[in-house]
Amino acid sequence: MSTIHLQSPSVSFLEKVASQRAAEGSSQVVSARDFRSRPLQVTWEMTKSISWRATPDRVSSRSRPDRRELSTAEAFHLVDQIAELGVPLLTLTGGDPLSRLDLLPIVKYACRRSVLTSLTLFPTPLLTQEKIVELKECGLLRIGLWMHGSTNALHDRITGVAGSYQRTLRAIGWCQEAELPIQINTTLTRKNFHDLNPMIELLTRFDVVLWSIFFLVPSGPEQMAELLTAEEHEDVFARLHRASERVHFQVKTMEGQHYQRYLLQQRGRKSRKRASADEEAWAPEGMHDSKSFMFINHTGEVYPSRFLPLSAGNVTVEPLAAVYRNATLFASLRDSAMLKGKCGRCPARCVCGGSRARAYALTGDAFAEDSCCAYQPQVRITS
Repeated sequence: MSTIHLQSPSVSFLEKVASQRAAEGSSQVVSARDFRSRPLQVTWEMTKSISWRATPDRVSSRSRPDRRELSTAEAFHLVDQIAELGVPLLTLTGGDPLSRLDLLPIVKYACRRSVLTSLTLFPTPLLTQEKIVELKECGLLRIGLWMHGSTNALHDRITGVAGSYQRTLRAIGWCQEAELPIQINTTLTRKNFHDLNPMIELLTRFDVVLWSIFFLVPSGPEQMAELLTAEEHEDVFARLHRASERVHFQVKTMEGQHYQRYLLQQRGRKSRKRASADEEAWAPEGMHDSKSFMFINHTGEVYPSRFLPLSAGNVTVEPLAAVYRNATLFASLRDSAMLKGKCGRCPARCVCGGSRARAYALTGDAFAEDSCCAYQPQVRITS
């Protein structure tokens, strides 16, 4: 088994992006205000196929490729469109992208088109040390791996795959030997909520650049019991905020948009000002689903989030830029005036906006309030 190095100084992934763009002389700078014309990240689900036993959380995974998957030519055309849009980051995911024979050529082509590319993987039998080296040589900028617990028993119980924890540790060691930056992804549910602090301490021992915490969006009634309460979300935010001030890696939330509201409140308290509605309203617009992100599934359907099952179009039929800029669904989700309930009244609605995917999963309405947010905005009465 490869040795896992302890904490060492590492340049953040965003700094790598900025330095590489500068070195290439690129004039394409994406700002928060530019989200209407192009996203900051495109995630493409290359395949549904995966070569290990699917767990209940991945019941849609398949052992064989779907014939409707984008072809190699369509994949190259997608990369071309992403490059022309000036998108800073393309994330490839699955299923198991390693099951696609054209993965390495696609990564190499994206690199030639100056599209910074990351790859999210499960530790399937196809993931080997040799493959890590090949991906690095093709120009891959970062690899993402899943860890749902700080211990062997907890992680393997959540994934439902015996040995996945040890295989993930082995893959981390391979990435470090190849000097390929590592992102760790964790889905937070009631099963591992108690393990948050041990996870933070474990990750401080690894030379990771980013920890991405996915807050649960229930995919069915059977997952409702795993959803954290609004108060528990606040507790997680507090612990993440404290950790972010001392760890060497970046901390990012997915479907936890209200973490931005929490950070605004902390910023207000630190500056000895009351985090009032007026102060929060002055904050810059946040970056979240439909504003800076788009998800493309294995058949080319375009979604504002991988967890919001509402398609805005298909890249095999419509240009990617047209879908992102003009689709009614994307335009509606960017309009904070469409938000309902406390999300619609919240002064931080442009920064946060709540999880539209979770609102849809719980109510069937993508514009409903996010019930997992504990903040209660004051009702403003106007004459």
